[in-house]
Amino acid sequence: QVQLVESGGGLVQPGGSLRLSCAASGITFSIYHMGWYRQAPGKQRELVATIDNGGTTNYRDSVKGRFTVSRDNAKNTVYLQMNSLKPEDTAVYHCNARRIGVIGYDYWGQGTQVTVSS
Repeated sequence: QVQLVESGGGLVQPGGSLRLSCAASGITFSIYHMGWYRQAPGKQRELVATIDNGGTTNYRDSVKGRFTVSRDNAKNTVYLQMNSLKPEDTAVYHCNARRIGVIGYDYWGQGTQVTVSS
């Protein structure tokens, strides 16, 4: 059974930092492309950052220079370091694991709430 379990969310003031973690089980983690997505109330889910199985990263423009995605294949975990947080970063953050080009290998975690507010 595949499980993706996010942690590390919470309430933080503008300008603060959080580190999200996503622990995966039930998959061969090292061959999966991993991603972080977020969904704010009333909005569609959007891509935040991805890291492929070779370590290449990609970010949405609004988080470039502030967020860093990384992975530890030995721990089956992907991370999202978020610095200089803004109120518009408030959302539920979801972890995604995907095998590119292979149908049916696309998994999601339940999400962790990030709230940026003073």
